[in-house]
Amino acid sequence: MALSEQSNQLIAHPSIWQRLRARLSVLFASKTAVIGLVIVLFWVFVAIFAPLLTPYSPTAQDYKAQNSAPSATHILGTDDLGRDLWSRLIYGARVVLIILPIGEHFWLPIGTAIWGGFLGLLVGTTLGLMGAYLGGGLDEVVMRFLDAMMAFPVILLYMIIIAAVGASATNVVLAIAIVGTPGIARLVRSLALDIRTRDYIRAAEIRGENPFYIMFVEILPNARGPIVIDAMLRVGYAIFAMGTLGFLGLGLPPPSADWGSMVAAGRRYILSGSPWAALWPALAIATLVVGLNLLADGLREETLRYQ
Repeated sequence: MALSEQSNQLIAHPSIWQRLRARLSVLFASKTAVIGLVIVLFWVFVAIFAPLLTPYSPTAQDYKAQNSAPSATHILGTDDLGRDLWSRLIYGARVVLIILPIGEHFWLPIGTAIWGGFLGLLVGTTLGLMGAYLGGGLDEVVMRFLDAMMAFPVILLYMIIIAAVGASATNVVLAIAIVGTPGIARLVRSLALDIRTRDYIRAAEIRGENPFYIMFVEILPNARGPIVIDAMLRVGYAIFAMGTLGFLGLGLPPPSADWGSMVAAGRRYILSGSPWAALWPALAIATLVVGLNLLADGLREETLRYQ
Protein backbone atom coordinates (compact mmCIF):
# COMPACT_ATOMS: atom_id res chain seq x y z
CA MET A 1 0.00 0.00 0.00
CA ALA A 2 2.87 2.34 0.88
CA LEU A 3 4.59 1.58 -2.42
CA SER A 4 1.36 2.31 -4.31
CA GLU A 5 0.94 5.65 -2.56
CA GLN A 6 4.58 6.54 -3.26
CA SER A 7 4.22 5.73 -6.96
CA ASN A 8 1.04 7.81 -7.14
CA GLN A 9 2.89 10.74 -5.57
CA LEU A 10 5.69 10.40 -8.12
CA ILE A 11 3.15 10.46 -10.95
CA ALA A 12 1.31 13.44 -9.46
CA HIS A 13 4.55 15.33 -8.71
CA PRO A 14 7.16 14.40 -11.35
CA SER A 15 10.76 15.29 -10.65
CA ILE A 16 12.71 17.96 -12.52
CA TRP A 17 14.41 15.27 -14.63
CA GLN A 18 11.07 13.68 -15.51
CA ARG A 19 9.66 17.04 -16.62
CA LEU A 20 12.83 17.77 -18.61
CA ARG A 21 12.66 14.35 -20.28
CA ALA A 22 9.02 14.92 -21.22
CA ARG A 23 9.80 18.30 -22.77
CA LEU A 24 12.80 16.94 -24.67
CA SER A 25 10.66 14.08 -25.99
CA VAL A 26 8.26 16.67 -27.44
CA LEU A 27 11.22 18.51 -28.99
CA PHE A 28 12.84 15.43 -30.55
CA ALA A 29 9.51 14.11 -31.81
CA SER A 30 9.55 16.82 -34.49
CA LYS A 31 12.14 16.58 -37.28
CA THR A 32 11.53 20.23 -38.06
CA ALA A 33 12.34 21.26 -34.48
CA VAL A 34 15.47 19.08 -34.42
CA ILE A 35 16.80 20.64 -37.64
CA GLY A 36 16.16 24.11 -36.21
CA LEU A 37 17.83 23.15 -32.93
CA VAL A 38 20.95 21.89 -34.72
CA ILE A 39 21.27 25.16 -36.66
CA VAL A 40 20.81 27.29 -33.53
CA LEU A 41 23.24 25.16 -31.48
CA PHE A 42 25.86 25.49 -34.22
CA TRP A 43 25.79 29.27 -33.93
CA VAL A 44 25.71 29.12 -30.13
CA PHE A 45 28.76 26.82 -30.20
CA VAL A 46 30.84 29.03 -32.51
CA ALA A 47 29.81 32.11 -30.52
CA ILE A 48 30.88 30.61 -27.19
CA PHE A 49 34.19 29.24 -28.48
CA ALA A 50 34.97 32.04 -30.94
CA PRO A 51 38.37 32.89 -29.36
CA LEU A 52 39.42 29.25 -29.79
CA LEU A 53 38.17 28.85 -33.36
CA THR A 54 40.25 31.57 -35.02
CA PRO A 55 43.76 32.99 -34.58
CA TYR A 56 42.66 36.41 -35.85
CA SER A 57 41.08 39.36 -34.09
CA PRO A 58 37.84 40.53 -35.71
CA THR A 59 39.25 44.07 -35.92
CA ALA A 60 42.82 43.23 -37.05
CA GLN A 61 43.52 44.76 -40.48
CA ASP A 62 45.89 43.44 -43.15
CA TYR A 63 46.18 45.81 -46.10
CA LYS A 64 48.16 43.21 -48.04
CA ALA A 65 45.12 40.88 -48.13
CA GLN A 66 42.19 43.15 -48.97
CA ASN A 67 39.09 41.46 -50.48
CA SER A 68 40.92 38.14 -50.80
CA ALA A 69 39.04 34.97 -51.71
CA PRO A 70 38.70 32.01 -49.30
CA SER A 71 42.04 30.29 -48.79
CA ALA A 72 43.95 28.18 -46.31
CA THR A 73 45.04 31.37 -44.52
CA HIS A 74 41.59 32.97 -44.43
CA ILE A 75 38.98 30.23 -44.81
CA LEU A 76 36.17 32.64 -45.70
CA GLY A 77 38.32 35.37 -47.22
CA THR A 78 38.80 38.96 -46.07
CA ASP A 79 36.93 42.25 -46.37
CA ASP A 80 38.00 45.57 -47.88
CA LEU A 81 40.21 46.32 -44.86
CA GLY A 82 41.85 42.90 -44.87
CA ARG A 83 39.95 41.68 -41.79
CA ASP A 84 39.34 37.94 -41.55
CA LEU A 85 35.69 37.24 -42.36
CA TRP A 86 35.46 34.02 -40.34
CA SER A 87 36.63 35.92 -37.24
CA ARG A 88 34.17 38.73 -37.80
CA LEU A 89 31.37 36.27 -38.47
CA ILE A 90 31.77 34.26 -35.28
CA TYR A 91 32.46 37.30 -33.11
CA GLY A 92 29.32 38.82 -34.60
CA ALA A 93 27.45 35.72 -33.43
CA ARG A 94 28.74 36.43 -29.90
CA VAL A 95 27.13 39.87 -29.94
CA VAL A 96 23.85 38.43 -31.20
CA LEU A 97 23.61 35.41 -28.88
CA ILE A 98 26.16 35.44 -26.05
CA ILE A 99 27.21 38.93 -24.88
CA LEU A 100 25.76 42.43 -24.75
CA PRO A 101 28.60 45.00 -24.97
CA ILE A 102 28.05 48.04 -22.77
CA GLY A 103 30.75 50.64 -23.13
CA GLU A 104 34.33 49.79 -24.02
CA HIS A 105 35.28 47.44 -21.19
CA PHE A 106 31.98 46.14 -19.81
CA TRP A 107 29.49 43.58 -21.08
CA LEU A 108 26.53 41.50 -19.91
CA PRO A 109 25.95 37.80 -20.53
CA ILE A 110 23.33 36.86 -23.14
CA GLY A 111 23.32 38.49 -26.55
CA THR A 112 21.74 41.64 -27.87
CA ALA A 113 18.89 39.95 -29.75
CA ILE A 114 17.93 37.80 -26.76
CA TRP A 115 17.98 40.76 -24.35
CA GLY A 116 15.77 42.73 -26.72
CA GLY A 117 13.32 39.85 -27.06
CA PHE A 118 13.30 39.23 -23.30
CA LEU A 119 12.61 42.86 -22.37
CA GLY A 120 9.86 43.06 -24.98
CA LEU A 121 8.41 39.83 -23.61
CA LEU A 122 8.54 41.12 -20.03
CA VAL A 123 6.84 44.43 -20.77
CA GLY A 124 4.37 43.02 -23.30
CA THR A 125 3.34 40.17 -21.01
CA THR A 126 2.75 42.54 -18.11
CA LEU A 127 0.66 44.94 -20.21
CA GLY A 128 -1.33 42.10 -21.80
CA LEU A 129 -2.14 40.48 -18.45
CA MET A 130 -3.15 43.76 -16.85
CA GLY A 131 -5.30 44.76 -19.80
CA ALA A 132 -7.10 41.40 -19.94
CA TYR A 133 -7.66 40.86 -16.23
CA LEU A 134 -8.12 44.39 -14.88
CA GLY A 135 -9.93 45.64 -18.00
CA GLY A 136 -11.77 48.93 -17.95
CA GLY A 137 -10.13 52.21 -18.86
CA LEU A 138 -6.62 50.82 -18.34
CA ASP A 139 -7.17 48.17 -21.00
CA GLU A 140 -8.64 50.69 -23.43
CA VAL A 141 -5.83 53.23 -23.03
CA VAL A 142 -3.00 50.67 -23.21
CA MET A 143 -4.40 48.78 -26.20
CA ARG A 144 -5.14 51.95 -28.19
CA PHE A 145 -1.59 53.19 -27.57
CA LEU A 146 -0.15 49.85 -28.69
CA ASP A 147 -2.42 49.88 -31.75
CA ALA A 148 -1.02 53.28 -32.65
CA MET A 149 2.52 51.88 -32.40
CA MET A 150 1.61 48.95 -34.62
CA ALA A 151 0.31 51.38 -37.25
CA PHE A 152 3.89 52.47 -37.95
CA PRO A 153 5.96 50.38 -40.39
CA VAL A 154 8.41 48.35 -38.34
CA ILE A 155 11.53 49.63 -40.09
CA LEU A 156 10.37 53.25 -39.73
CA LEU A 157 9.74 52.72 -36.02
CA TYR A 158 13.23 51.25 -35.58
CA MET A 159 14.75 54.21 -37.42
CA ILE A 160 12.84 56.73 -35.31
CA ILE A 161 13.95 55.14 -32.04
CA ILE A 162 17.62 54.73 -33.01
CA ALA A 163 17.77 58.22 -34.51
CA ALA A 164 16.37 59.61 -31.26
CA VAL A 165 18.67 57.78 -28.81
CA GLY A 166 21.74 57.01 -30.96
CA ALA A 167 23.32 53.81 -32.27
CA SER A 168 24.74 51.44 -29.64
CA ALA A 169 24.17 47.89 -28.44
CA THR A 170 21.99 48.96 -25.50
CA ASN A 171 19.92 51.25 -27.70
CA VAL A 172 19.41 48.46 -30.24
CA VAL A 173 18.11 46.31 -27.35
CA LEU A 174 15.79 49.15 -26.36
CA ALA A 175 14.49 49.52 -29.91
CA ILE A 176 13.89 45.77 -30.29
CA ALA A 177 12.01 45.68 -26.98
CA ILE A 178 9.82 48.69 -27.84
CA VAL A 179 8.93 47.43 -31.31
CA GLY A 180 8.19 43.90 -30.07
CA THR A 181 6.04 44.90 -27.09
CA PRO A 182 2.71 45.58 -28.90
CA GLY A 183 2.54 42.18 -30.62
CA ILE A 184 3.41 40.31 -27.43
CA ALA A 185 0.89 42.31 -25.40
CA ARG A 186 -1.93 41.54 -27.84
CA LEU A 187 -1.07 37.82 -27.86
CA VAL A 188 -0.95 37.60 -24.05
CA ARG A 189 -4.16 39.62 -23.74
CA SER A 190 -6.06 37.29 -26.09
CA LEU A 191 -4.85 34.22 -24.16
CA ALA A 192 -5.62 35.79 -20.78
CA LEU A 193 -9.14 36.82 -21.82
CA ASP A 194 -9.94 33.16 -22.41
CA ILE A 195 -8.19 31.82 -19.29
CA ARG A 196 -9.77 34.37 -16.92
CA THR A 197 -13.17 32.71 -17.48
CA ARG A 198 -11.99 29.34 -16.14
CA ASP A 199 -13.26 27.90 -12.86
CA TYR A 200 -9.87 27.90 -11.13
CA ILE A 201 -9.62 31.66 -11.66
CA ARG A 202 -13.03 32.08 -10.01
CA ALA A 203 -11.83 29.88 -7.15
CA ALA A 204 -8.74 32.07 -6.68
CA GLU A 205 -10.90 35.19 -6.63
CA ILE A 206 -13.22 33.63 -4.04
CA ARG A 207 -10.17 32.83 -1.88
CA GLY A 208 -9.38 36.56 -1.99
CA GLU A 209 -6.11 36.28 -3.89
CA ASN A 210 -4.33 39.44 -4.99
CA PRO A 211 -4.98 40.39 -8.66
CA PHE A 212 -1.25 40.24 -9.41
CA TYR A 213 -1.10 36.75 -7.89
CA ILE A 214 -3.96 35.66 -10.15
CA MET A 215 -2.34 37.22 -13.23
CA PHE A 216 1.19 35.89 -12.75
CA VAL A 217 0.59 32.63 -10.86
CA GLU A 218 -2.78 31.42 -12.13
CA ILE A 219 -3.14 32.87 -15.65
CA LEU A 220 0.41 33.22 -16.99
CA PRO A 221 1.61 29.60 -16.41
CA ASN A 222 -1.44 28.31 -18.29
CA ALA A 223 -0.62 30.53 -21.27
CA ARG A 224 3.12 29.83 -21.38
CA GLY A 225 3.10 27.42 -24.35
CA PRO A 226 2.08 29.91 -27.08
CA ILE A 227 4.09 32.66 -25.37
CA VAL A 228 7.34 30.63 -25.38
CA ILE A 229 6.89 29.71 -29.04
CA ASP A 230 6.16 33.33 -29.94
CA ALA A 231 9.25 34.41 -27.98
CA MET A 232 11.45 32.13 -30.11
CA LEU A 233 10.02 33.66 -33.27
CA ARG A 234 10.60 37.15 -31.91
CA VAL A 235 14.26 36.43 -31.21
CA GLY A 236 14.49 35.60 -34.92
CA TYR A 237 12.75 38.88 -35.74
CA ALA A 238 15.23 40.66 -33.46
CA ILE A 239 18.20 39.12 -35.29
CA PHE A 240 16.73 40.18 -38.61
CA ALA A 241 16.12 43.67 -37.19
CA MET A 242 19.73 43.89 -36.02
CA GLY A 243 20.88 42.99 -39.53
CA THR A 244 18.56 45.58 -41.05
CA LEU A 245 19.70 48.33 -38.67
CA GLY A 246 23.33 47.46 -39.30
CA PHE A 247 22.76 47.56 -43.05
CA LEU A 248 21.21 51.03 -42.72
CA GLY A 249 24.12 52.24 -40.57
CA LEU A 250 22.00 52.32 -37.38
CA GLY A 251 23.33 49.16 -35.74
CA LEU A 252 26.38 48.59 -33.58
CA PRO A 253 29.05 51.28 -34.07
CA PRO A 254 32.25 50.32 -35.94
CA PRO A 255 34.53 48.44 -35.70
CA SER A 256 32.04 46.00 -34.10
CA ALA A 257 31.52 42.75 -35.99
CA ASP A 258 27.92 43.54 -36.85
CA TRP A 259 26.46 41.23 -39.51
CA GLY A 260 24.26 43.90 -41.08
CA SER A 261 27.15 46.37 -41.30
CA MET A 262 29.28 43.66 -42.89
CA VAL A 263 26.65 43.13 -45.61
CA ALA A 264 26.40 46.88 -46.23
CA ALA A 265 30.19 47.26 -46.52
CA GLY A 266 30.64 44.14 -48.64
CA ARG A 267 27.90 44.80 -51.20
CA ARG A 268 30.04 47.46 -52.88
CA TYR A 269 32.47 44.79 -54.02
CA ILE A 270 30.02 42.15 -55.27
CA LEU A 271 30.22 43.22 -58.92
CA SER A 272 34.01 43.53 -58.75
CA GLY A 273 34.33 39.80 -58.12
CA SER A 274 34.58 39.82 -54.30
CA PRO A 275 31.15 38.83 -52.98
CA TRP A 276 32.49 37.13 -49.84
CA ALA A 277 32.19 40.05 -47.43
CA ALA A 278 28.46 40.36 -48.17
CA LEU A 279 27.69 36.69 -48.79
CA TRP A 280 28.79 35.13 -45.49
CA PRO A 281 27.03 37.53 -43.05
CA ALA A 282 23.88 37.40 -45.17
CA LEU A 283 23.93 33.59 -44.95
CA ALA A 284 24.60 33.80 -41.21
CA ILE A 285 21.53 35.99 -40.64
CA ALA A 286 19.38 33.78 -42.87
CA THR A 287 20.43 30.46 -41.31
CA LEU A 288 20.06 31.63 -37.71
CA VAL A 289 16.62 33.16 -38.33
CA VAL A 290 15.47 30.08 -40.27
CA GLY A 291 16.78 27.82 -37.48
CA LEU A 292 14.80 29.67 -34.82
CA ASN A 293 11.67 29.62 -37.00
CA LEU A 294 12.01 25.88 -37.64
CA LEU A 295 12.49 25.24 -33.93
CA ALA A 296 9.42 27.30 -33.03
CA ASP A 297 7.28 25.75 -35.81
CA GLY A 298 8.26 22.21 -34.81
CA LEU A 299 7.47 22.83 -31.15
CA ARG A 300 4.13 24.39 -32.07
CA GLU A 301 3.16 21.39 -34.23
CA GLU A 302 4.03 18.90 -31.48
CA THR A 303 2.31 21.00 -28.81
CA LEU A 304 -0.91 21.14 -30.83
CA ARG A 305 -0.72 17.40 -31.47
CA TYR A 306 -0.62 16.59 -27.76
CA GLN A 307 -3.40 18.97 -26.76
